[in-house]
Amino acid sequence: MAKVLEMPKLSPTMEEGVLSAWHKKEGDTIGIDDLLAEVETDKATMEFRAFDKGTLLKLLVAPGATVKLGQAVAIIGNPGDDITNLAGSAPAPAPVPAPVPVSVPVAVNASVSAPAPSTAPSLAPPPTIRRSNLDRTSYEPDFTEAPADGRVMASPFIRKQARDRGIDLRGAQGSGPHGRVVAGDLDSLSRSIVKAAPTSLQSAPIGLALREPEVRPNSMMRKTIARRLTESKQTVPHFYLTIDVDAGPLAALREKINSEQPKEGEHPIKVSLNDLLIKACALGLALVPECNATYTAEAILIHRRVDISVAVAITDGLVTPVVRDADKKSVAAISREVRDLAARAKGKKLKPEEMQNGTFSISNLGMFGIDEFSAVINPPEGAILAVGRVRDEPVVHEGQIVAGKRLAMTLSCDHRVVDGAVGAAFLAELRALLEHPMRVLSG
Repeated sequence: MAKVLEMPKLSPTMEEGVLSAWHKKEGDTIGIDDLLAEVETDKATMEFRAFDKGTLLKLLVAPGATVKLGQAVAIIGNPGDDITNLAGSAPAPAPVPAPVPVSVPVAVNASVSAPAPSTAPSLAPPPTIRRSNLDRTSYEPDFTEAPADGRVMASPFIRKQARDRGIDLRGAQGSGPHGRVVAGDLDSLSRSIVKAAPTSLQSAPIGLALREPEVRPNSMMRKTIARRLTESKQTVPHFYLTIDVDAGPLAALREKINSEQPKEGEHPIKVSLNDLLIKACALGLALVPECNATYTAEAILIHRRVDISVAVAITDGLVTPVVRDADKKSVAAISREVRDLAARAKGKKLKPEEMQNGTFSISNLGMFGIDEFSAVINPPEGAILAVGRVRDEPVVHEGQIVAGKRLAMTLSCDHRVVDGAVGAAFLAELRALLEHPMRVLSG
């Protein structure tokens, strides 16, 4: 008997997901635990696997669609099953909002009138979306899929060109044989795209030609980041403590470790300053456990584990994989684990449990040339350490000005659980560890 497959809950905080790709097509035989689709949730791209066996009779959701929990996505059964009633009862996907055209503003009592909007039909309603090399906020849908009611005639090369330029080929009729889209059609299709513009830009003086902005739809991850960090700043009373430490001994130790590390295959093990910082923070939290804490309405929870969340920038935003029991692991073990977590984070292959239940966070922007910054706390953790770059600058040593290395770090604290004296005590221990880094290795 045919049955409807519904969108399952693929992560503890998932409320909806983007079905990014189907791995089966209509008519395929499905076995239990076969990979059906990939779904982008608020945490990562998750695998949607089959709980039943049968034949995939109908797909109810197109790739790129946002799907609510429990929404029907497909129908499976036996070949020849009547699925008319099932297909008819499945809720239709939410329509895509129509883009807002850009209008030229007109001042009151002005004699200049705005040009009339073009009446030419748009072949590509979605806005142009481009991705830069440094973009970490955009979600780029695939605009080259054929619509359900007709096939777009275009070669793989033309489809790639359209995708790179953010052109939607759905419904497009080209100038080639049988309506095939050819290279010369892409310019006209690009010009027909209607772009959205925020109303805040509509107060410009008359005669000022505004360049229309790129429109980058929010991914599931970006929506979650926005919600969680807004809640954090609105509900968690932040205060900040900054220290500037002598990073010379730490940098020297790192160079010594890496110069003496044996090779594993063709690639030597490389320890980063961040690996040493994770270990140093873990040891500091073990010495000042009041900073390794969570606030609740009933009590303050002082954690007996030191699980460090490490901020990793990926294409769609930021994730925080967790290094468990970091105070009990060697620097080399932390280095290997962080690289594995970061690589899988960038491939969206982390499991939800690998990004949850940290007790303290580290966000390092030193590799981007940032000297100093303040980070937003990642609830329910009680603090986060923001780390800048190691700076070469003159310092005074025994009455003499010499070349030195400095490192600025800012601790963001939840004042409900971490008082100023507690935060200061933790930073004092961290400074002592970093300026005498052999203690980090022996800890």
